[in-house]
Amino acid sequence: MLPLDPQADIGRRAWVACPNCNDRAGCAACEERRTCTKHWRYLLSNTGSLLHLQCPSCTHIWTHESGFGATRVNDQGHRRTR
Repeated sequence: MLPLDPQADIGRRAWVACPNCNDRAGCAACEERRTCTKHWRYLLSNTGSLLHLQCPSCTHIWTHESGFGATRVNDQGHRRTR
């Protein structure tokens, strides 16, 4: 289990399913895709629509493409849209 990232701040949160644990299972709010007070993720940083997240339950770190926000430039230097 990883420690919490130094950038983890409860003031910057996102509500995305963790790909590592199933901590949202059985939560009525999460199953209805509502904002839940228990099953949020630390939003460590973002680059346009690409979010860098950490789960407070299992401390897993991953990247999630939200599809919202500014476009990014891909590895070949081309603008990327949703």
